[in-house]
Amino acid sequence: MDIRITPFDHPDAVKLIDAVQQEYVRRYGDPDVTPVDPAEFAPPDGLFLLGYLDDVPVASGGWRAHDGPEPEFRPGDAELKRMYVVDEARGRGFARAVLAELERTAAAAGRRRVVLETGTRQPEAIALYRSAGYTDIPKFGTYRHEPESICLAKDL
Repeated sequence: MDIRITPFDHPDAVKLIDAVQQEYVRRYGDPDVTPVDPAEFAPPDGLFLLGYLDDVPVASGGWRAHDGPEPEFRPGDAELKRMYVVDEARGRGFARAVLAELERTAAAAGRRRVVLETGTRQPEAIALYRSAGYTDIPKFGTYRHEPESICLAKDL
């Protein structure tokens, strides 16, 4: 898989973002309504990555900087968003590769911790993050009062 920095609103990114939103609808009944501005994923305060196989986008993920306010975010946080691998490419380590590159680039940009929100109906995501060293933190963001929400973090 070839991992490329790509604008959040690039047509290939939009295609995978739409697909992950449909996955949320399938699992939860609704898309993720967390406010997202494509500019938040532009360097140096963010980054969006696509993974390609034979020039076909198969994986995505991004981070955006947060510097407070506490207790939701700490100075130096990077929030992961839109991690996704298309069905036909799952189980091949692509999500782990994107995650590692997101962590590497966030650390290189001076971010000190990665945070994320996922849900109980995404056991594959939870297993990936926990196996990569992420631990539970207090809930934050749009879904902080939802019982199915899980928030995780990892120090970089």
